[in-house]
Amino acid sequence: MAETMCRALRDGSLEGEHAPALTIKDTIRTAFGVEVFDHVLCYMASTILAQKSQSSGLVLVALDRSPSLYLNLLKSRGIDASDSYKWIRVLDCYTDPLGWKEGANVLSRRESLETLFKDVSDLDKLFDAVIQLGRGMVGQGKVRFCVAIDSASLMLRHASLSSVGSLINNLRSHDQVSSIFWLIHSDLHEIRATSVLEYMSSMVGSLEPIFQSSNEQRRNSENLLSIENDTREGKFIVRLKRRNGRVKVMCEEFHVEETGIKFLAVPSESEMVNQQILPKLQFNLQLSEKERNEKENVVLPFEHQGNGQTIQIYDGRRSLPLNKNDSTTSVSVLEKLQAESAQGKGEIHYLRDSDDELPDSDEDPDDDLDI
Repeated sequence: MAETMCRALRDGSLEGEHAPALTIKDTIRTAFGVEVFDHVLCYMASTILAQKSQSSGLVLVALDRSPSLYLNLLKSRGIDASDSYKWIRVLDCYTDPLGWKEGANVLSRRESLETLFKDVSDLDKLFDAVIQLGRGMVGQGKVRFCVAIDSASLMLRHASLSSVGSLINNLRSHDQVSSIFWLIHSDLHEIRATSVLEYMSSMVGSLEPIFQSSNEQRRNSENLLSIENDTREGKFIVRLKRRNGRVKVMCEEFHVEETGIKFLAVPSESEMVNQQILPKLQFNLQLSEKERNEKENVVLPFEHQGNGQTIQIYDGRRSLPLNKNDSTTSVSVLEKLQAESAQGKGEIHYLRDSDDELPDSDEDPDDDLDI
């Protein structure tokens, strides 16, 4: 589920294909999209450091939180940030997103992880800045890097939907971008905006409450806030789009703890039924190898025992005797039938043409029983 989603981002894209894209979607009822984003971010950082990812670096577009917070997050998760300049860059769109602070430094120092960006509404410049940071980190050529956007909702606040869609499409189609993921708070936007971002994604991870009521839409905002504060768990539904056009849907539960978010597999309906039924049974439905052998050696009460002769059981298909001592052939049987018909006997005899025909209705199906 979540592991499958992260592995798809880690493995990146094939030659000539768009980079895999993940949309993380939450609402006020399950406002834990930030925790999922942090989980994916730390996973990608650890795989890049271990050289297990197609990406050789990570470019983080920070719109919702301070860049220093992300660096502290990586350190708290045990990720070595001592040489982080070699594999991560942060495009700071949080400090001065609209260029209103005169004293802010526009250019970054060479050995700084953070680059200040002061015009979030111009997504063409934002695209150029992301590509410039990525190339400055991994170089040009076939070496790739991953892109993370911590809030597509804030991006949609300052730019149009078409501009955001064009930015994501340009990043996915760039030959040096291996994967991209972002977070969106779906209940802050129209359905059209969320649908466009989901359509452009190869994966969608949705956070939903475990229990849903038919009257949820009638609850006021205070009740919704109380629900969000009372529970720190829910369902995480992942939709994966395959290359053949099919969509695979997976579901698991999540629990938010102090150390981060934890994902738990949800048992299927058949497993849940078995868990409810099996403990109530007083016997075992499975047979051991010893029990299976003993079952095969049981002598049924009406089965032919042989009585010193070869056991012959009628299978419903044989019309002619098969004993070696019986010299009767099909030709002799026909001659016998012709002689009996000449004497005027009113009998009907039928010879089956092959053993492939079904047995006649007058043949005894219990001929193998000793009744």
